[in-house]
Amino acid sequence: MKSALLRSDVVLDRLSALHPKAIDLSLGRTEELLATLGNPERSLANVVHIAGTNGKGSTLAFLKAICEAAGLTVNCYTSPHLIKFAERISIAGSSIDEETLISVLEECETANAGKPVTLFEITTVAAFLAFSRQPADVTLIETGLGGRFDSTNIFEQPALTIITPVSMDHMSWLGDTRAAIAFEKAGILKPNVPAIIGPQQADAGKVIQDRANEINAVTISHGKDWAIFSENGTSSIKYSDETFSLPQPSLIGDHQIVNAATAAIAAKQLIHLNLSDNAIRQGIQKARWPGRLQQLDGALAQHLPEGWSLWLDGGHNAAASEALAVVASNWNDQPLHLIFGFLNSRDPQDFLSPLAQQVTTLQAVPIPGEAAGLSAHETATAAQQLGIVAEEADGFVEALHRIVEQADKPGRILICGSLYLAGAVLAYEEAPPKDGAS
Repeated sequence: MKSALLRSDVVLDRLSALHPKAIDLSLGRTEELLATLGNPERSLANVVHIAGTNGKGSTLAFLKAICEAAGLTVNCYTSPHLIKFAERISIAGSSIDEETLISVLEECETANAGKPVTLFEITTVAAFLAFSRQPADVTLIETGLGGRFDSTNIFEQPALTIITPVSMDHMSWLGDTRAAIAFEKAGILKPNVPAIIGPQQADAGKVIQDRANEINAVTISHGKDWAIFSENGTSSIKYSDETFSLPQPSLIGDHQIVNAATAAIAAKQLIHLNLSDNAIRQGIQKARWPGRLQQLDGALAQHLPEGWSLWLDGGHNAAASEALAVVASNWNDQPLHLIFGFLNSRDPQDFLSPLAQQVTTLQAVPIPGEAAGLSAHETATAAQQLGIVAEEADGFVEALHRIVEQADKPGRILICGSLYLAGAVLAYEEAPPKDGAS
């Protein structure tokens, strides 16, 4: 289901018509529009620019919470949104309000004067314009796609850059090898700017380090300059002759320990912000990032009998699925049932393969309101070819009821495969339709 139409949605629809392509990687149009508006991005303080395939949003969430625990204000730009576009632009901890969003969008529209510009480009400029008018102590920026030609890559001297693990995704735009994708991500590196490099496969790590050496970026790399180790269920970071114990992160999964550790190393590198160890630990314990292995207890979960639990994850590539499979391996006390929807730009079997041995049943669903989604029949067929017991359902509410009706004992239900599906589920949680439809 979609959230109710907002006035800002009308403006966004109008802006979408300014370019024939949804994605056209380039910096020229963004730079031109920013210049027309007086380069508002140059006034932003303590910019941390984050790229990577998996974990960049969660890493941003941890770093945001760390800064806030230290009493700092934080502005954030992330994508995509789950329910409302305003989620992408966070000002001092809250989504931008509707009137301010409309105002900056329309100001950018006027300044652009009808020239070709993609929706992501013009909304990125709008975010930077909004941030310049409501400044924060720290500005956290997540790339949209890639890095080198991403519209966010217009900061000549950020305080810090971060590259989280690189894996295969968005190959149509970034290249069909991990090394090629890593080269695009490494485009956010800047001369003489520290760069926190998360765990990487050898080919990606070499490309990133080669680029850093070429432009004299200062890397703080996992495996070389810092490491994570666990003992007796407790995780610690070793960094610069210091061992720092990590609390259990608020976000679930072993992969979130990596993201929390990356944020902690970033916080320690931002020396001038005086982020204390106490603030780092508090932030790791308090960070929120909806749609990432989130346990649901709202309207949809109310459909479940006692003994069941409902989980949601927006991961949509093989690396995300591998992380989920690690979590699922610890869920062997109950059957695991999937409600699964997927976009047609990827192979659903790449996602399902790591989970196949742990899944008891799968209900394939279309992604509500998403023209680029695979049909329930296509995803069910893909699952069946992997040996998963799979059926088609019209929507996630029907799928949930079917799982419960057909099961012989309580289990866990995981809704996964797409951030767009996750957004539809969270919208239902916020305002379920009276007829119960999905």
